Amino acid sequence: MTKPKRKKKHRGLQYFFIRDQVWNTLFSENKVDDIYKHKIRQINLSKTILKPFRVLQRLLFDTKINKIDLQTKQPVFIIGHWRSGTTHLHYVFHKDNQFGTLSNYQTFSFTTALLSQRVVKFLLSPLMPKERTQDNIKMTVDKPGEEEQALSVVSTRTGIHSWIFGKNPSYFSKYNLFKGISDEEKKAWQEDYTYVLKNISFANNNKQLLLKNPHNTSRVKELLEMFPKAKFVFIHRNPFDVYLSMIHLFAKVIETQFLQYATIRERKELILYYYKETMQKYLQDRAMIPKESLFEVGFDEFTGNEMEMAEKMYTHLDIDGFENAKPRIQHYLDSVKTYKKNKFRKIDPEMEARIRKEWAFAFEEWGY
Repeated sequence: MTKPKRKKKHRGLQYFFIRDQVWNTLFSENKVDDIYKHKIRQINLSKTILKPFRVLQRLLFDTKINKIDLQTKQPVFIIGHWRSGTTHLHYVFHKDNQFGTLSNYQTFSFTTALLSQRVVKFLLSPLMPKERTQDNIKMTVDKPGEEEQALSVVSTRTGIHSWIFGKNPSYFSKYNLFKGISDEEKKAWQEDYTYVLKNISFANNNKQLLLKNPHNTSRVKELLEMFPKAKFVFIHRNPFDVYLSMIHLFAKVIETQFLQYATIRERKELILYYYKETMQKYLQDRAMIPKESLFEVGFDEFTGNEMEMAEKMYTHLDIDGFENAKPRIQHYLDSVKTYKKNKFRKIDPEMEARIRKEWAFAFEEWGY
């Protein structure tokens, strides 16, 4: 195995705003590789400095947050495997002001973000990259983010921890796939996830939530148990493109968060595993969604035809307000006309054969 080299620079760590109990549990359940011991010092320093603010936020807001009702206007979930176009789809819907979304500043500072939005935005703005490292999509503190990152700092019950602790797949198995999980553990996940969603709703004045989260792609059954009237938009993409983009995502983003090292070979195995398990569970549970509550679209079908497809989504899902949102959606689409997707090398023949075999169900289902 190639010995990993410590990189002099890396982005801010996801766990900087983590709660003490969550970090202590993760640290006790997983051994941090020596190459990343410096990150432990940084996390411990950050969470110690921020603890008074985390405590203050809970004292000031938790009672109000827990009173939020998510059932009257149940969420719209944007799902699809990582690197399938969920972010672009999210940005289109985000332009509709009737929806409440998790902003980047709340995503990155979830446990303190409610104390003062103006202050948090001011402090985070210089630290926020102007573009996402993995795909050059423009970023600001107000752009929408994914709630799984927020969940990871208030709960051990999320598959995202298996990305950071790559030798421990139990978080992904239990809380993305719900394999080997007890009723008590599942209930605890539902409570933790509900708390995060109520927090987002509170920050958005109780608007209907618009949530984009690839981790939710394999949670359809579990989400419907919580929100039987929820609506789902699912986007899929050519599996070969997903694979290449996932390799890039690991190199540019996920590796910066590692606390357990994964070799290139191990990362490829994880990508094959994550895709197969995530997408097969989606297909297994998809029929549980009422037909009028699910809209499926292909990446190539959506890209270049965003306005037409968005109108079809609104109509099919019986969502009002498209005409009001249309000018803002068009303004966003005009702003990304010059965007250029990443270009990658071809997949080697051996891996291409494995993908065709192990992901054959996806090629067949969506005609790739």
